[in-house]
Amino acid sequence: MPDEPKTLDPAVRPAATAGDSPAPDRARPAGTEPQASPAARTLPTRRFLVPVTVGLVLAALNLRPAITSLGALLEEVSEGLHMSGSVAGVLTSVPPLCFAVFGITAPRLARRFGPAAVVCAGMAAIFTGLVLRPLAGGTAAFLAASALALMGIAVSNVLMPVIVKRYFPDRVGTMTGLYSMALALGTSVAAAATVPMTDALGGDWRLGLGVWAVLAALAVLPWLPLLRDRDGISGGPRTSRTEAGSAIPAEAPLQAPPRVTRSRTAWALGAFFGLQATGAYITMGWMPQIFRDAGVPASTAGVLLAVTMVMGVPLAFVIPRLATRMKTQGPIVVALALCGLGGYTGLFLAPAAGAWIWAVLLGVSNCAFPLALTMIGMRSRTGAGVVRLSAFAQSVGYLISIPGPLLVGVLYQHSGGWGLPIALMGGLMVPQMIVGILAGRDRTVEDEC
Repeated sequence: MPDEPKTLDPAVRPAATAGDSPAPDRARPAGTEPQASPAARTLPTRRFLVPVTVGLVLAALNLRPAITSLGALLEEVSEGLHMSGSVAGVLTSVPPLCFAVFGITAPRLARRFGPAAVVCAGMAAIFTGLVLRPLAGGTAAFLAASALALMGIAVSNVLMPVIVKRYFPDRVGTMTGLYSMALALGTSVAAAATVPMTDALGGDWRLGLGVWAVLAALAVLPWLPLLRDRDGISGGPRTSRTEAGSAIPAEAPLQAPPRVTRSRTAWALGAFFGLQATGAYITMGWMPQIFRDAGVPASTAGVLLAVTMVMGVPLAFVIPRLATRMKTQGPIVVALALCGLGGYTGLFLAPAAGAWIWAVLLGVSNCAFPLALTMIGMRSRTGAGVVRLSAFAQSVGYLISIPGPLLVGVLYQHSGGWGLPIALMGGLMVPQMIVGILAGRDRTVEDEC
């Protein structure tokens, strides 16, 4: 039989009082009703498992194409809308800024409407933004439509770990790996396929960007049956088992959500998220140029970037499952950081000679992203805690990541080469390793608050 969410475990069953027995009907005070059994409380969750699984995958596929499709056609968009070079540069920094600003609103929206309804609205916002963006006649309208799509991405980013914690408390690693793998797949496919699709559609960049709205429209559909399920933040008490087999309480409805700003683990997780995002955005924005300046053909440089991004597809499924089976995640943090150090060292010493090796190593290092998402789900006991921790860590993290790509560009321009920027990239691996070890310790934000 297929696995089902497990209910109350004997190891965590409330202690029996004297006189308790399995007799079916004890006398109850007049006017009271028996409490629903744990199994009955989990039935609505089971009913939603299929649409939630499909919705997670489709939503994750839509969390990056709005960004990477624009990057692939940035030159054509800039010429078509008569953007200056500085405006085009600012455009590349808009995604992390929107993620930080809009992501912080996700907890309040989720408490009011339910996380599934907010994700559904997020997919609708992505669809609307991707439809309106190609119709823009000027830079301001294009930025406004992009911001609408990025707003949908931002709230969905934050609520993905919450959805997993709510509907799959016993499969956090597996489901985080599944949607992380879909996210990596959507990122790499949009980067690789946008230009060929644009050429196939007659070379019109507006059609090349707009075609991704079809995928966003499909992502709205699985969430529609979940609009009435609004107890995802503080639903009834449930107990399940983790993938490692230990019993965990799922919710404490009367417990106030933790103030995560008082938690050292939350700050460490936010810093870890920000440093890994900095490395990812630097890689996506500058790695092809590094290879091209070293003498690698432009077409090969694009393939090398695709290799780096594709590495996240299988590893995004493996790493979260491995992380949930470990008491602390520090060893994974160190291993990924060492891969990053190796890749940047290779870029510094012999960028062209070992290009394929450095691309693979940096692709492995970028898998700190699904690890960070997994740790968000593991560092809090309750849905309320996860949503606050997710919003805090991602908002702080994306704010940290904003200056990175710009700083690399400034250093490259003023130094006249890639030595100093690459040294900066490699140097960031050290603090990333330190805060990642702190974030991976076996504790929760509730314990620290």
